Amino acid sequence: MASWASSFAQKLGSKEFRSYLMSTHFWGPAANWGIPLSAIADFSSSPEKISGKMTTALTFYSLLFMRFAWMVSPRNYLLFACHATNEVAQLVQLYRFVDYNGGIGAVVKNGGKMIKENADKKN
Repeated sequence: MASWASSFAQKLGSKEFRSYLMSTHFWGPAANWGIPLSAIADFSSSPEKISGKMTTALTFYSLLFMRFAWMVSPRNYLLFACHATNEVAQLVQLYRFVDYNGGIGAVVKNGGKMIKENADKKN
């Protein structure tokens, strides 16, 4: 156990790890974690506040950047994990939005009008 801890401490103190911590390969994804954490925090809020268009845009955004994180060399696993988490969170939010607005048929049929009607009823 002590050898594992000392090996881990050596890796943390290495020049390569310090260089990684000072790169955009680390700080870009680290800053980006605010998006999925915010979506997860919103799971307990009312679904009437969810923007269907923004949630759909964030879903496609995360799909695009998951592919980017996988294809870039060297692979950016931290960015991939961030966008995979965001993808799941946004899909949950999109499900909540569709369920609140009467199902997929109603959302497709009425588009943005359904959102406005529900917002007007609440005020």
